[in-house]
Amino acid sequence: MPIRRLPPETVNRIAAGEVVERPASAIKELVENALDAGATRVEVEAHGGGLTRILVADDGCGLSPDELLLAVERHATSKLSPQEDGTWDLLRIATLGFRGEALPSIGSVARLSISSRAKGASDAHSLLVEGGAMGQPAPAAFPGPHGARVEVRDLFYATPARLKFMKSERSEAMAIAEEIKRQAMAHEAVGFTLDLDGKRVLRLSAEHPGPDGRLARLAAVLGRDFQDNAILIDQERDGVRLTGFAGLPTYSRGNAAHQYLFVNGRPVRDRLLQGALRAAYADYLARDRHPTAALYLELDPTQVDVNVHPAKAEVRFRDPALVRGLLIGALRHSLAAAGHRASTTVAAAALGGFRPQGGPSPAGFSAWSAGGWTPSAPQPHTGVLPGLTQVSARVEPSFGEVLEQAVAYADHSPASQPGYVDPIDHPLGAARAQLHETYVVAQTRDGIIIVDQHAAHERLVYERMKVEMAGGGVARQALLLPEVVELDPAEAERVVAKADELAEMGLIVEGFGPGAVLVRETPALLGETDAGALIRDIADDLSENGQALALKERMAEVCGTMACHGSIRAGRRLTGAEMNALLRQMEATPHSGQCNHGRPTYVELKLADIERLFGRR
Repeated sequence: MPIRRLPPETVNRIAAGEVVERPASAIKELVENALDAGATRVEVEAHGGGLTRILVADDGCGLSPDELLLAVERHATSKLSPQEDGTWDLLRIATLGFRGEALPSIGSVARLSISSRAKGASDAHSLLVEGGAMGQPAPAAFPGPHGARVEVRDLFYATPARLKFMKSERSEAMAIAEEIKRQAMAHEAVGFTLDLDGKRVLRLSAEHPGPDGRLARLAAVLGRDFQDNAILIDQERDGVRLTGFAGLPTYSRGNAAHQYLFVNGRPVRDRLLQGALRAAYADYLARDRHPTAALYLELDPTQVDVNVHPAKAEVRFRDPALVRGLLIGALRHSLAAAGHRASTTVAAAALGGFRPQGGPSPAGFSAWSAGGWTPSAPQPHTGVLPGLTQVSARVEPSFGEVLEQAVAYADHSPASQPGYVDPIDHPLGAARAQLHETYVVAQTRDGIIIVDQHAAHERLVYERMKVEMAGGGVARQALLLPEVVELDPAEAERVVAKADELAEMGLIVEGFGPGAVLVRETPALLGETDAGALIRDIADDLSENGQALALKERMAEVCGTMACHGSIRAGRRLTGAEMNALLRQMEATPHSGQCNHGRPTYVELKLADIERLFGRR
């Protein structure tokens, strides 16, 4: 079979298959061009899922007529320049784009129109490219003082086979919206608008650069609930800085779709993030719950390779262990600082349950009879309600006795001592009652707290067990016969390389020739365990996340079970002192706002919200 040189138009169409996978990919490339041009406002329109028409307009620096011709030539870019010695540095890339492939790739499979006015120029020009056939720049109207408008029509008309693999228009439109949201989260100082089929679906004004502006942008994209339940992340290690926001454990989701990572302003998808989040939240969430987070990494461009994926959706770090350690450490530090805080969505759900839903009607409680409640037989009316004239079971002292007791207590009570803090002023307030021998009701200055006594004490016991294990080390049990576990040679090498870390958790392993690991001791906490299955799970974790999460999670699960059995059970009656002691311990214990499975341990209802339930506000 002879070797043939492909014509340029065919080469461009092949390249377009990698760079422009779908309409959202084309929009991503065009938006990144706008951002690299210094735009402060980006407007995006899409019709027919982006297959019929795409328009991306910006107020960037714009293009001159000569630059228009170069912009649609393959591998022509303004993002790279030669160094003094004439070489081209592909490691120090500070822009989103750099290959010069997007516009020629789009022009080879669609009808492309570019109109632009360069900053400082008086005239605007446009250029047409249809299926790879390029026209010449011509004078054109342009609405703004400078910027560019890129219009793409009939995407993939020149490659009909690709159209057969497109999803529905709705699916493509959703992908476009998701891409714009990611770009908007990465660049809070830029305003974005998105119109789909003539309908405005996204309008984001520019925010001030910095944490406050970034959180406002995240709230506009992810919702106010994220803003109310996010904790600030800001840590730096060895020249790598991590900022952003992560959700409280009780503000978790059923999938990992709300986890975002941005590297030097570039939205990326990286398994490193998922593994780090899983490790950081391992103590707080069940395996089927996922945290929400928007994390931003800033590091020297030479420490990250962005040229490893055709669509630049993935990156490769020079020191992935440093980045992973920073992610996990920063998240754990911020989670610990959050203390006993629980998400506001818990209170919102509780208030929603209180609101009337087919309860008493204006006709009064008699209307409940239809639901199965039958009032007792009416008593003869005597003018006095039964029971009010009877002596109560508790002997009430006279007013004089009460006054004497109050004066004596005031002279010797804790409140009269210096430094006294009224329990009601504590974050979780003062215990007032216990309901159903399961829930503690406490009063604060501006609301009430309802605590699940079993879930709360379970968390307290679990945290104490963790401290004791960290202080005294993990007890180990020696296997009567050391077990040999056969693995892939690369997997075995990874496990043996982590032998010291595993030993700290009570698992003693050593190499046993190529492709095998010898297990001598296991954590006593696990009891009888399948050492082979444990090692294979650890090997999978090391391959995917670089950490032995399986062992940590198993030990955490056992600790959680032990804590569950060693905690105050539901159904136990507590004294007032015990209830207040539980509240004070919760305030002093990190992560006490959720149990070991990520469920809330308490609900806070503000007085203002309760008043709204009764129409007082």
